[in-house]
This record gives sequence, structure tokens and C-alpha cells, in this order.
Amino acid sequence: MATSAAPAATSAAPTNDAATAKVCDAIRKDIKDNADKIAKAEKIGPPAGHIAVSAQWTAGSAAVIAHSIGASETVSAAADKVQQEMMGLSDEYNKSANAKPSRKKLEAAIKDLDAACSVP
Repeated sequence: MATSAAPAATSAAPTNDAATAKVCDAIRKDIKDNADKIAKAEKIGPPAGHIAVSAQWTAGSAAVIAHSIGASETVSAAADKVQQEMMGLSDEYNKSANAKPSRKKLEAAIKDLDAACSVP
């Protein structure tokens, strides 16, 4: 008796499922909420404000990673880049009360995340 194997999966263009779309919405909200909290923490100013800013970047990065669970590989990878850039900013703020690190890498990572989330 001949048996037939299940058809092999084809690797078409990646698509986002409902779970990934939910993850994208949650991460976008995390990024916006974190930006609001960073702005408040920055108003504290030196000498102690940089500690609050650093802590908030860390908290934001943790939220992004927590909400990326269940996403597609592409979205997870993009979320990981966002998280890494947030942690990098946390580290930079932790170094100096007068730190003003560039957010260009974070902005690029967010654009990559938006692109990954925009896949139909």
C-alpha cells in the first residue's frame, strides 16, 4: 500500500497571523508609552534624572520583549533589535548625568519593526 507524505511547506513571502498582529499592536503601544515615560523622566534633570531615564529604558525594553512572545520570526527579530537599542540607551544614560545619546539606531530599529509588522 502506497503512502503519501504531506505536501511540503512552501516558503512564500512571510505573512503575519492574528497573534503576530496582536503582538505588533502591543509593542507599538509599549514604545509609545515608554516614550511618554522617558519624557517625564528626562524632566527630572541632573544629577539624579539620568538614573530614572536609564531605568525607564530598561523597563521599556523588558515590555517589548515580553510582548514579542508569539510573534512571527521576522517580527520577533525586529522587536529584539528595538529591545537591544533601548538597553543600549539605558547603558548610555547610566554612564553620565549629562548623557544625551543619539536615538537614531532606535528609530531605525522601530522603522524595521513597523516594516515587519506591515507584512499582510
